[in-house]
Amino acid sequence: MTWVMTSKKQFYLHDDESLLDGLLRTGHDINYQCKEGYCGSCRIKRIASSHVIDYPFEPLAMIEKDEILPCCCRVQGVIYINDESFAK
Repeated sequence: MTWVMTSKKQFYLHDDESLLDGLLRTGHDINYQCKEGYCGSCRIKRIASSHVIDYPFEPLAMIEKDEILPCCCRVQGVIYINDESFAK
């Protein structure tokens, strides 16, 4: 089970749910477009995580070292994200 911690909420991801879908399900206002790692609209800043965050395929969108793409990254354990960094 993956736990997601933001300044607004704490929640867990359902089985096979992307981080983006979990954020949307729990009422977070996050911008997105392609849901496949191409556009980078959903990029957010990761504060910390208990496990390595990886991608099932290399995303085409450019991201900084402290950013992740919640539409396509794989997260496990506990992840802390900065919800103030959500693209509007």
